[in-house]
Amino acid sequence: MVQTKKIALYVIVVFVLYTIITSPARAADLVQVGFEGVSSAAQGVGEFMSQLIQ
Repeated sequence: MVQTKKIALYVIVVFVLYTIITSPARAADLVQVGFEGVSSAAQGVGEFMSQLIQ
């Protein structure tokens, strides 16, 4: 099971590096979308906590 996780991690790392090298603009767009998603999720949690306090 541990070997499978290591292999999967290596495959993901190679895929990410390949994507960045072959298409840096697209990779930057994907990173931006990811950060926007994390930001909106954090805002939602903040609003939820604010509503709980009130």
